[in-house]
Amino acid sequence: MWKQKQITLPHFPRGFHLITNSIIDEVPEIRDISVGLLHVFIQHTSASLTINEDADPTVRTDFEAYFNAAVPENAPYYRHTLEGSDDMPAHLKSSILGSSVSVPITNGRLNLGSWQGIYLCEHRNRGGHRKLLVTIQGV
Repeated sequence: MWKQKQITLPHFPRGFHLITNSIIDEVPEIRDISVGLLHVFIQHTSASLTINEDADPTVRTDFEAYFNAAVPENAPYYRHTLEGSDDMPAHLKSSILGSSVSVPITNGRLNLGSWQGIYLCEHRNRGGHRKLLVTIQGV
Protein backbone atom coordinates (compact mmCIF):
# COMPACT_ATOMS: atom_id res chain seq x y z
CA MET A 1 0.00 0.00 0.00
CA TRP A 2 1.13 3.52 -0.81
CA LYS A 3 -0.60 6.66 0.51
CA GLN A 4 0.39 10.28 0.21
CA LYS A 5 -1.17 13.41 1.62
CA GLN A 6 -0.30 16.99 2.33
CA ILE A 7 -0.59 18.29 5.89
CA THR A 8 -0.70 22.00 6.67
CA LEU A 9 0.70 22.81 10.09
CA PRO A 10 -0.49 25.87 11.98
CA HIS A 11 1.83 28.82 12.49
CA PHE A 12 4.58 28.01 15.00
CA PRO A 13 6.90 30.62 16.49
CA ARG A 14 10.58 30.45 15.72
CA GLY A 15 12.12 27.43 17.43
CA PHE A 16 11.98 23.65 17.55
CA HIS A 17 8.53 22.07 17.95
CA LEU A 18 7.39 18.48 18.38
CA ILE A 19 4.96 17.52 15.63
CA THR A 20 4.90 13.72 16.01
CA ASN A 21 1.34 13.63 17.34
CA SER A 22 0.12 16.06 14.67
CA ILE A 23 1.42 13.72 11.98
CA ILE A 24 -0.12 10.65 13.63
CA ASP A 25 -3.47 12.46 13.97
CA GLU A 26 -3.45 13.57 10.32
CA VAL A 27 -2.39 10.17 8.92
CA PRO A 28 -4.58 7.55 10.64
CA GLU A 29 -3.64 5.07 7.88
CA ILE A 30 -0.44 4.41 9.85
CA ARG A 31 -2.54 2.17 12.10
CA ASP A 32 -3.28 -0.13 9.15
CA ILE A 33 0.36 -0.92 8.41
CA SER A 34 2.15 -3.90 9.96
CA VAL A 35 5.54 -3.20 8.38
CA GLY A 36 6.30 -0.02 6.51
CA LEU A 37 7.83 3.38 6.31
CA LEU A 38 6.68 6.95 6.92
CA HIS A 39 8.45 9.66 4.95
CA VAL A 40 7.84 13.33 5.83
CA PHE A 41 9.04 16.10 3.51
CA ILE A 42 8.70 19.82 4.28
CA GLN A 43 7.85 21.95 1.25
CA HIS A 44 9.76 25.05 2.40
CA THR A 45 13.33 26.35 2.26
CA SER A 46 13.39 28.23 5.56
CA ALA A 47 12.16 25.50 7.92
CA SER A 48 13.38 21.95 8.40
CA LEU A 49 12.68 18.60 10.03
CA THR A 50 14.71 16.45 12.37
CA ILE A 51 14.28 13.66 14.91
CA ASN A 52 15.57 14.08 18.43
CA GLU A 53 14.77 14.12 22.17
CA ASP A 54 11.05 14.45 22.87
CA ALA A 55 10.95 14.38 26.67
CA ASP A 56 12.92 17.36 27.98
CA PRO A 57 11.90 20.72 26.44
CA THR A 58 15.28 22.25 27.30
CA VAL A 59 16.74 20.22 24.42
CA ARG A 60 14.60 22.23 21.99
CA THR A 61 15.68 25.50 23.64
CA ASP A 62 19.33 24.45 23.41
CA PHE A 63 18.90 23.53 19.72
CA GLU A 64 17.58 27.02 19.00
CA ALA A 65 20.42 28.67 20.96
CA TYR A 66 23.07 26.56 19.22
CA PHE A 67 21.82 27.21 15.70
CA ASN A 68 21.41 30.93 16.35
CA ALA A 69 25.07 31.08 17.46
CA ALA A 70 26.34 28.83 14.66
CA VAL A 71 24.39 30.64 11.92
CA PRO A 72 24.04 34.26 13.05
CA GLU A 73 21.80 36.91 11.56
CA ASN A 74 23.26 39.98 9.85
CA ALA A 75 26.54 38.36 8.84
CA PRO A 76 28.39 40.83 6.60
CA TYR A 77 28.93 38.23 3.86
CA TYR A 78 25.20 37.51 3.25
CA ARG A 79 23.88 38.81 -0.08
CA HIS A 80 20.34 37.37 0.17
CA THR A 81 18.98 40.00 2.58
CA LEU A 82 15.81 41.49 1.02
CA GLU A 83 13.43 39.26 2.97
CA GLY A 84 14.77 40.14 6.42
CA SER A 85 17.72 39.39 8.63
CA ASP A 86 16.37 35.95 9.57
CA ASP A 87 15.89 34.74 5.98
CA MET A 88 19.38 33.72 4.83
CA PRO A 89 20.20 32.12 8.20
CA ALA A 90 16.91 30.20 7.90
CA HIS A 91 17.95 28.81 4.50
CA LEU A 92 21.33 27.74 5.88
CA LYS A 93 19.80 26.09 8.97
CA SER A 94 17.30 24.29 6.77
CA SER A 95 20.07 22.90 4.57
CA ILE A 96 22.11 21.81 7.59
CA LEU A 97 19.21 20.00 9.26
CA GLY A 98 17.41 18.74 6.16
CA SER A 99 14.02 18.73 4.51
CA SER A 100 12.84 15.22 5.33
CA VAL A 101 12.78 12.40 7.85
CA SER A 102 11.87 8.73 7.53
CA VAL A 103 10.52 6.58 10.35
CA PRO A 104 9.79 2.83 10.33
CA ILE A 105 6.21 1.75 10.97
CA THR A 106 5.77 -1.44 13.00
CA ASN A 107 2.42 -2.92 13.98
CA GLY A 108 0.50 0.29 13.27
CA ARG A 109 2.82 2.62 15.18
CA LEU A 110 5.80 4.78 14.42
CA ASN A 111 8.83 2.81 15.58
CA LEU A 112 10.70 5.70 17.17
CA GLY A 113 13.10 5.21 20.06
CA SER A 114 11.94 5.76 23.63
CA TRP A 115 12.93 9.43 23.70
CA GLN A 116 12.54 10.36 20.02
CA GLY A 117 10.10 12.71 18.35
CA ILE A 118 9.77 14.50 15.03
CA TYR A 119 10.54 18.22 15.16
CA LEU A 120 9.43 21.07 12.98
CA CYS A 121 12.42 23.42 13.04
CA GLU A 122 10.99 26.87 12.38
CA HIS A 123 13.84 29.21 11.47
CA ARG A 124 11.87 32.36 10.60
CA ASN A 125 10.41 34.89 13.00
CA ARG A 126 7.17 34.82 10.99
CA GLY A 127 7.26 31.64 8.94
CA GLY A 128 3.53 31.12 8.68
CA HIS A 129 1.80 27.85 7.96
CA ARG A 130 4.10 25.03 6.87
CA LYS A 131 3.17 22.27 4.43
CA LEU A 132 4.36 18.70 4.84
CA LEU A 133 4.08 16.01 2.21
CA VAL A 134 3.65 12.70 4.02
CA THR A 135 4.11 9.38 2.23
CA ILE A 136 3.49 6.00 3.80
CA GLN A 137 4.23 2.64 2.30
CA GLY A 138 3.79 -0.78 3.77
CA VAL A 139 1.68 -3.84 4.23
